[in-house]
Amino acid sequence: MNKYIWSIKLIVILCLSLKAQTSNIQIKVYSEIENEPLIGATVYFKTLEKGAITNFNGIAEFKEIPDGQYQIVISFLGFETLETTIQLPGETSIIFKLKEGANELDEVVLQSSRSTRTVKKIPTRIEFIGVEELGEKAIMNPTNISMVLRESTGIQMQQTSLSSGSTNIRIQGLDGRYTQLLRDGFPLYGGFSSGLSILQIPPLDLRQFEIIKGSSSTLYGGGAIAGLVNMVSKTPDEEPALDIMLTQTQALGSTANIFYSKRNEKFGVSLYGSGHSQKTFDPEEDGFSNLPKTTSISFNPKLFYYPSEKTTVWFGLNGTYDDRVGGDITKIESGENGIHQYSEENISKRLSSQLVYQTQLDSISSLQFKNSFSFFDRNLTVPDLNFNGKQANTFTEITYNRETEKANWIFGANLYSSNFDENDNSLLQRDQKDVTFGAFANNIYDLSDNWILETGFRADYNNDFGFFPLPRISLLYKTDNGFSSRIGGGLGYKIPDIFTEEAEYINFESILVINKSALDAERSYGVNFDFNYQTRLTKEIGFSINQIFYVTAINKGLLLNSTDNGFFQFENAPDEILSKGAETNIKFTYKDFRWFLNYALIDTKLNYLPGNPQKPLTAKHNAGSVLMYESEKWRIGYETYYTGKQLLSNGTETTDFVTMGLLLMRNFKLGSVFINFENFTDRRQSRFSPLVLPPHDNPVFPEIYAPTDGFIFSVGLIIKPFGNEDHN
Repeated sequence: MNKYIWSIKLIVILCLSLKAQTSNIQIKVYSEIENEPLIGATVYFKTLEKGAITNFNGIAEFKEIPDGQYQIVISFLGFETLETTIQLPGETSIIFKLKEGANELDEVVLQSSRSTRTVKKIPTRIEFIGVEELGEKAIMNPTNISMVLRESTGIQMQQTSLSSGSTNIRIQGLDGRYTQLLRDGFPLYGGFSSGLSILQIPPLDLRQFEIIKGSSSTLYGGGAIAGLVNMVSKTPDEEPALDIMLTQTQALGSTANIFYSKRNEKFGVSLYGSGHSQKTFDPEEDGFSNLPKTTSISFNPKLFYYPSEKTTVWFGLNGTYDDRVGGDITKIESGENGIHQYSEENISKRLSSQLVYQTQLDSISSLQFKNSFSFFDRNLTVPDLNFNGKQANTFTEITYNRETEKANWIFGANLYSSNFDENDNSLLQRDQKDVTFGAFANNIYDLSDNWILETGFRADYNNDFGFFPLPRISLLYKTDNGFSSRIGGGLGYKIPDIFTEEAEYINFESILVINKSALDAERSYGVNFDFNYQTRLTKEIGFSINQIFYVTAINKGLLLNSTDNGFFQFENAPDEILSKGAETNIKFTYKDFRWFLNYALIDTKLNYLPGNPQKPLTAKHNAGSVLMYESEKWRIGYETYYTGKQLLSNGTETTDFVTMGLLLMRNFKLGSVFINFENFTDRRQSRFSPLVLPPHDNPVFPEIYAPTDGFIFSVGLIIKPFGNEDHN
């Protein structure tokens, strides 16, 4: 009997012993230089075929791992993969530091550089806004990308119409027509559509923003004098993704967005659709809308084909229908009645296609072909005026890329055409056709471990304005202790057309056609200098600073002047527009907290006017502060922005103002809920000066220099049926 009892005891002891021979372990993954936690790194036990993703603190947790020796693989995009061996039992918490890789993978390639180098190894300074920050801005404004751009240092969103909300982007004090707005490298939003484009690009299907400030004409042609903004779309992964976002504001706006993507070995698909409905909103109760009545529908399907590991082909469509009407609310809701006569209605339709073929020819060479066609139809109606036209653009480009250990070469050629056709019933026929051929070459060369040189040259030929040689050069100096500095400059140009901010402000009324024989193309030169430094102030506090100085000059600037017979015509400025200034960006990190501080000095002078005055509607001083708390379950953000005094066109000085915002977001397994208090101190222009001047039946709208909608409160829900990556 005792023999059986001892046998049972031995079995129990062995079982307990076997159970005890497992370990729980935390593996922490940090960047080697910045010593910051890497969120989303993969830690994989080879023999166990078991892996985990690091959380917001850079920690991957494993429970009940049998004791023994294991080979683990740690990988993260943009960093060298680490393979090492650990022994269990041992330390319950192990820290590994990854080195920055020589090249990034496709998912984090900065497409604007046309190179696969990381941002830290490109002499051209590129600002990167990733998917997390885009997600935050999508919550704050799910209808369009204006929030993403407005809260970037040195960028201003200039509203040109109270009734329609038409808005242009200004980089470093220069008008919107000097900025290239790209979608996956395609110029889809220029010309006739520019004033409404910002309002018609929802952010939910975008993966990242890439912003280059200063002349970028060498790689992207005319129009990139102030810089460019490239919006990069999400692409399908093997794991399906489905995001459904519903938002409601107290200002009577409702928005629904849906995005789905999935790929297999040979095919992939992404589907995006959005709908937005806004009722007229009048916070002053003056009878005129601050937000127009709007119905907007967008769709963007894409089909991907992967014939081999080296080749990708994709085709996409982008369509938008947008109907917005603002002005006298009584007229909008009940029709004309007595003094209720004024409204502005914009009905626009947009359809574009994109085709991309890219293939890896060998280990160091690749080829890409792309083509797009875009069509934009807009009907603008105000009392006694109808401006109706259609614009068709085409873009075709082929590029060859060769990347060796020390040098990256890019050779390319493209053809761009633009055809604006005004309605045949218009008294002023302002049709315009332009065709531009271009060829370019760009080289990035590692002079040493610390010095990298970038040189480029483009030659463009326009059918009416001739030949444009565009050289460019940039130099990067970097060290291993977190310091880097860049200096660069180049030339740019812009072909004249009637679609300027001044023309938009007067609804294109009485503006004469572009006289190509009497006008010259606008020309520019610019220089940018910046330095960057990253360090750890303590073991837990990270610090980084970026300081930029810039100068851009535009010769032959396009001016809209009145004629003796009551019309307006475009002329070249007799002297230059000179924009110079500085931008400062500071970042502190502490555990789950991030604090961003920024300041922009924008000094844009109109040297063609007596006294070289400051450009109207351009604040010389701007500053901001963003404090973020981000954990697995919560995301909380508090923003403060200061806009300095501005000059109106008549020389009047405006008041400065401060806006504040608060975002609260809670993540769950299958989605998130959020509330957002935008401009909760209710700063709006009507608190400083009138937005509408009499007479009521034919009102005058002063220039817009401050927010017009005031406080906006929104609540929303994000549904992720396949799981929420932000929730652990």
